[in-house]
Amino acid sequence: MVDKFRVIEGGGEKRDVAQTMLELGRAARRAARDLALAPRQRKNTALMIAAGLLRTSTADIIAANERDMEAARTAGASKANLDRLMLNAARIDSMAKGLEAIAELPDPVGRVLDTFERPNGLKIDRVATPLGVIGVIYESRPNVTADAGALCLKAGNAAVLRGGSDSFHSSRIIHACLVEGLRTADLPDAAISLVPTRDRAAVGEMLKGLGGNIDVIVPRGGKSLVERVQEDARVPVFAHLEGIVHIFVDRAADLEMAKTIVLNSKLRRTGICGAAETLLVDESVVGTHLGPLVTMLLDKGCEVRGDAIARAQDPRVKEAVEADWHTEYLEAIISVKVVAGLQEAMDHIATYGSNHTDCIITQDEAAAERFLSEVDSAIVLHNASTQFADGGEFGFGGEIGIATGRMHARGPVGLEQLCSFNYRVRGAGQIRPV
Repeated sequence: MVDKFRVIEGGGEKRDVAQTMLELGRAARRAARDLALAPRQRKNTALMIAAGLLRTSTADIIAANERDMEAARTAGASKANLDRLMLNAARIDSMAKGLEAIAELPDPVGRVLDTFERPNGLKIDRVATPLGVIGVIYESRPNVTADAGALCLKAGNAAVLRGGSDSFHSSRIIHACLVEGLRTADLPDAAISLVPTRDRAAVGEMLKGLGGNIDVIVPRGGKSLVERVQEDARVPVFAHLEGIVHIFVDRAADLEMAKTIVLNSKLRRTGICGAAETLLVDESVVGTHLGPLVTMLLDKGCEVRGDAIARAQDPRVKEAVEADWHTEYLEAIISVKVVAGLQEAMDHIATYGSNHTDCIITQDEAAAERFLSEVDSAIVLHNASTQFADGGEFGFGGEIGIATGRMHARGPVGLEQLCSFNYRVRGAGQIRPV
């Protein structure tokens, strides 16, 4: 798309942005019609070629990313934001592997989801079809350019991608690899479009739907971005507002297991939405579990903010205030609270949680099953790290985001969630009685 839609840097007239975005949407709609009928092999070829190009372009991608990193550092970006923005050889290879994994997955388009015959002889199939054109608005993480573009393509959808201004140069190099894959597979360039401007007016145009050409919007970023999308979008939205993720250490929790899971859930990567933010501990194991867990986190460099009982475990624990239970830290900070058993833990999650991801650590199967069935989150885990809240870890090949709503898609939004369906009815001259 760089060839057809020139890059518009800040300062351009708003009508230029509006017109460019409208043209982008129209091109995406045309591409979506072609993609809906594209054979599986051509889509897979595009993904495999793009994966290879990501690897051979590693040096160029890192150089572009360093431009973005330097600008972010100058602007005073937080450590967590810098981590989300940063690309290295391992992360680029992971992007490439993600594209290859998506290529290897079964094609979701054209699956017969159900089939039945009516008494009058009508034969009806419910068949998976693409959603159409998907707009993705994201911040920082340039890998989303590859992940979202690839998932949309495999599911037969055209994608309009608007990356963050902080990842502008990184995303353009990654996008060029995707476009070259499309061209090699004889698929339209507009199948994966990257918005060619950092002007925020482009986001407004996407939220208005690009003249009716966007079918759904997926925001990936901070709370302010998601709030704006949810409030202003005139098309459906797949999103989560926050990832206020809880771990509950039950009275029947194995201490060593709890230590391993809590450490990984909080500190493996602190800036992702599946990172644990609140630790709840059953009061009956305060004497055996709470101290070791708190000390472990502190010794690993994690700031702990706790209630009175948690503070009594270690003088380094800071006082937790009401705001802490509502906070998605996205850095090495965790809040800790002692609760009077499973019910109080679930009540706390219902009050302060964001319906994203929550975990129970216990050897009591009955308690685990109750937690899994009663906690109303998109992802609920038993004895496993919350950092498994990821489409790739679910075997989806990747994800376009995590959805916490209750309509259509919930949890990691992978290939199946990027499809709708239609009914295909076959008759033999039947008519309805007058």
